[in-house]
Amino acid sequence: MTELSLVQLVLNASLLVQMVLVLLLLISIYSWTLILYKSRFLKKAHRTADDFENSFWKGKDLNVLYNRLCSADDEPTGMESIFTSGYMEFVRQRKQPNIPPTILLESSQRAMRVALQRELDELDTHLAALATIGSVSPYIGLFGTVWGIMTSFHALGGLQQVTLAMVAPGISEALIATAMGLFAAIPAVMAYNQYIDKVDRLTTRYETFLEEFAGILQRQAYITSTPEN
Repeated sequence: MTELSLVQLVLNASLLVQMVLVLLLLISIYSWTLILYKSRFLKKAHRTADDFENSFWKGKDLNVLYNRLCSADDEPTGMESIFTSGYMEFVRQRKQPNIPPTILLESSQRAMRVALQRELDELDTHLAALATIGSVSPYIGLFGTVWGIMTSFHALGGLQQVTLAMVAPGISEALIATAMGLFAAIPAVMAYNQYIDKVDRLTTRYETFLEEFAGILQRQAYITSTPEN
């Protein structure tokens, strides 16, 4: 009885099965690239949100915080982007003469929602690719397996007597494609589910901050307009 060798099974597989295996290997490499990139991206997003909330809720002057973020080397992201977009619009509109507080607030909220949507789009980047890999890879592997089994049985069709020992190697070679499909799919599905949860939590934090900051701007808008009434 010969020892089962994964390399030997791959080398003995039909050309189409080998092509399927190469495709799944490339998909797996691409999947892990996305997984590692998205992991670093979301960790940075959470860390940036924590740092910004610590600075914002310390009660420092909004002008100082705005100038610090705008003068930083890195472009504001996450809550920083929502804050800078809303505050920049608030300051710009407040310079207009006799502008009603409601218009001032609506303009700021609109700018913040545009920034929020931009950040949410960035958070969702590559998640669809991971979901696609997780759902499609097993079927690609299954196709390779079915084709490999069909090829094996076709090669044995002309024989008068077929034993299990004659069929087993071909089936084993074909099943490698299914195993490879699962190897590519399982990490992608696990990462996708984990990242969706993190994105949802970040989305909730962003939306909550937007509403809280809109309340702060509303108070400032009416305080500013009080002397004119």
